[in-house]
Amino acid sequence: MWERLRDKRLADKIVTAEEAASWIEDGMTLGLSGFTRAGDAKQVPIALAERAKRENKPFGVNVYTGASLGANVDTLMAEAGIVKKRLPFQADATMRKKINEGSIMFVDQHLSHTAEMVRSGVMGEIDYAIVEAVAITEDGMIIPTTSVGNSNIFVEKAKHVIIELNTQLPLEMEGIHDVYTPAEQGERGPIPLTSVEQRIGTIGIPVDIEKIKGIVVSEQLDSPSTIVEPDEETAQIAAHLIEFLRQEVKAGRLPKNLAPLQSGIGSVANAVFNGFLDSEFTDLTVFSEVLQDAVFDLLDAGKIAFASGCSITLTEEKMKQVTENFSKYRDKLLLRPQEITNHPELIRRLGLIAINTALETDIYGNVNSTNVLGTKMMNGIGGSGDFARNSRLGIFVTKSIAKDGKISSIVPFVSHVDHTEHDVDVIVTEQGLADLRGLAPRERALKIIDNCAHPMYRDQLRAYYEEALTRGGHTPHVLEKAFSMHTRFAQEGTMLEKQPVLSR
Repeated sequence: MWERLRDKRLADKIVTAEEAASWIEDGMTLGLSGFTRAGDAKQVPIALAERAKRENKPFGVNVYTGASLGANVDTLMAEAGIVKKRLPFQADATMRKKINEGSIMFVDQHLSHTAEMVRSGVMGEIDYAIVEAVAITEDGMIIPTTSVGNSNIFVEKAKHVIIELNTQLPLEMEGIHDVYTPAEQGERGPIPLTSVEQRIGTIGIPVDIEKIKGIVVSEQLDSPSTIVEPDEETAQIAAHLIEFLRQEVKAGRLPKNLAPLQSGIGSVANAVFNGFLDSEFTDLTVFSEVLQDAVFDLLDAGKIAFASGCSITLTEEKMKQVTENFSKYRDKLLLRPQEITNHPELIRRLGLIAINTALETDIYGNVNSTNVLGTKMMNGIGGSGDFARNSRLGIFVTKSIAKDGKISSIVPFVSHVDHTEHDVDVIVTEQGLADLRGLAPRERALKIIDNCAHPMYRDQLRAYYEEALTRGGHTPHVLEKAFSMHTRFAQEGTMLEKQPVLSR
């Protein structure tokens, strides 16, 4: 432990998770480290949930994070009923249920916005920042673990800091972080980052040592990623996308090593990234939020030259492999705060190719990433909006159908709009790809129906569009039928129209 706790001024700050949890009072706001199940504070939040259940009296806190948490932290806090407000992203079934019931207030934010709102004070003060570290340097700098997220702004703005010092992660992680915190708005200059591998910040998070109230020693590893293996449909999606990029290179719109790549969290996006393994593309770079299994597979295959992200989120087997051989990756990785990985200025400057997942898209190119049937929150918008609006190419991928064909991912009008048609360049399903760049709404509609919709739904969508054309308009719609597929699913359990039975 003393290899990791190198600032001897903090030797008397070591406490149990239970003692640290006892400092947290009803109504406080907590800023927790963690981004997509990686580098999250674990011991103190779990102890806090257990304390609340044991004391069995009214108690609630606001929980701010980078993104989703692992180690069942969101589950346990939700079950204990101690979360008043949660932001900016979550991916837990128990918490999702309570959010949709209205017992937890959820603020769905672009991931690049949270730090700015904390910085401005608009969301109130943070009472405790609780962050995981692999080490604390001689001069008191916190070295994060497998994510940076919003930890730096939480540490800067919180009244008190609790550090969870994780002794199970390799010390070789020290040096892979690049922590840059912009100045106040109106006082900052350009962010001086012009290439993916460039360093612009510090190796850790600076902290006022007087704010450190306690250090909890942890031996708990990150929760494994829940992504599933690529399947036939995701392989087809990847093949369509690879061919599209191949044609972009041939047309001179992209260099041979493409442009820095971004991939959203989840099984589909990871599987699409996996498609680069069998392609001719090499010397690739990544400027993304989450570095998933496919990124490390591509590093191992020599396909990726450098990867910059906000967190490392891996399946159990891949996590074991990477952790045990971390030295082979450390010179090819950087982890940054999420307001840097997701910063519009940098996304536009670097000219990213952004690949994110849609729940549904409509025939004009609007995308819903968050709300099932328009009202039931899934996880949150995450960083997809940051990237889609500002990238060189804003690409959304999805399977064309869900629930064994009962749901079409292509609909007349999305039931909730996260990304307007103005921010969506390309839509890809296993059926094909629609390049929407430079197309008017009437041109986009037929291309999306013909290329991306599942065959079982194409006639239905064409019939809607043809009726909409009789109504006129720049973006033709039949307003009273725009959500007919959604209402049919709610009433009948399928979006598919019943076909008339033909007599012989």
